[in-house]
Amino acid sequence: MHHQNERAGVDAGNRKHLMPEWFRGPRRWCQARAPFLALGLLLPWSGLTAQAVEEASSAAHTAEWQIRFAVETLPEQFREGASVYLREGEGGLDLTPVREAEGDFVCLLTLEPEEETANAACYHQSLEPFMARGRELRRDGVDGPEMVDARNREVDEGLLPMPEEPASLYQRTAGPGQWDPATGDVHEAGSLFVIYVPFATAESTGLSTQPARGAPWLMDPGTPRAHIMFQPDMQPGGG
Repeated sequence: MHHQNERAGVDAGNRKHLMPEWFRGPRRWCQARAPFLALGLLLPWSGLTAQAVEEASSAAHTAEWQIRFAVETLPEQFREGASVYLREGEGGLDLTPVREAEGDFVCLLTLEPEEETANAACYHQSLEPFMARGRELRRDGVDGPEMVDARNREVDEGLLPMPEEPASLYQRTAGPGQWDPATGDVHEAGSLFVIYVPFATAESTGLSTQPARGAPWLMDPGTPRAHIMFQPDMQPGGG
C-alpha cells in the first residue's frame, strides 16, 4: 500500500480529535453512554513536572517507541508485519511513515506528548479503502453524519469496496500516569476491540444491538459500517 498524505488518518489537532476517524461514530456513542463503555481513558492529572513532560516527549518521538506502542495494540502474531504511521498536521491528516511493512495490519499513532496521551488504532488492511475514503472526505470538509452517508452511498453504488470477510480493529489509549515519561513504558491503557461485519444484522449474527456489560453487541446494523463491539473487561469462559 502507498501511504502518503491521502492516507492521512484520524482526527487530531484538538481535544475532540483524540479518537481516530474510523471511530468517530462509536466515539459519539461512548460519550452518550459512558456508563456502558468504561475504557479507563479519563484519569486524574498526575502532577508531573515540566522536566518529566520533556522526557515523555523525547521518548514518544523515537521511532522505536512509536513502533512498540503501536504494535503492542495488536495480538502478538500480527505485530511483526504491521505498518505504523504517525498522524501529524492539521486534523491529523498527514501520515508520516514510521515503519512500512507487508503484514495484515495498519497502525495509526496519535501523540499528544504535552498532555501525555498516546493513542494507537490498528485495523486490518482490508479496511483500508473505507478508512482512506473517510480521510479524503474530511480533507474536503465532509465530516460527521455527512461523511457517514457519503461512504455508505458509495458502498451501495459499488464505488467503495468493503471487506468480504470480518475485519478487526484494535485500539488503545494511554493517558497521564499510565506510561513512564522517562522510558515510554506503558503500565496500563484503555482498550477497545471491533470487528467490522458489513451489512450484518441482529438476525444474521444473533447479536443484540443494545450495549451490555460483559457481552459483544452489534453497532450500526444493516449498514456498510456494521461492527461488533467488544467490552474491554469481558472475561473468558461461560461454556
